[in-house]
Amino acid sequence: MAFKPLHDRVLVRRVESDDKTKGGLIIPDSAKEKPAEGLVVACGEGARKDNGELIAMAVKEGDKVLFGKWSGTEVQIDGEDLLIMKESDILGIIADAAEAKAA
Repeated sequence: MAFKPLHDRVLVRRVESDDKTKGGLIIPDSAKEKPAEGLVVACGEGARKDNGELIAMAVKEGDKVLFGKWSGTEVQIDGEDLLIMKESDILGIIADAAEAKAA
């Protein structure tokens, strides 16, 4: 992919939600909400302070993140639907089970 976000923006690919509830009920497409989870595809360099100093990004490519329901701008790049959002729109990083046990 030949796209690099600028400044403190992040390119995110939505992660599709489950088709069933925990109780085993199948959720029809018309009742599904857009998932608020995604994988970071690309990151900008980070924001800059007034003095020009770079503020490093807290997320990196490959992180699984949780974001607000209405966050970001939907774009299509290379035929794929993605979201561009500011890093501040990301609510948190979802740790893998292995990472959670180690912590």
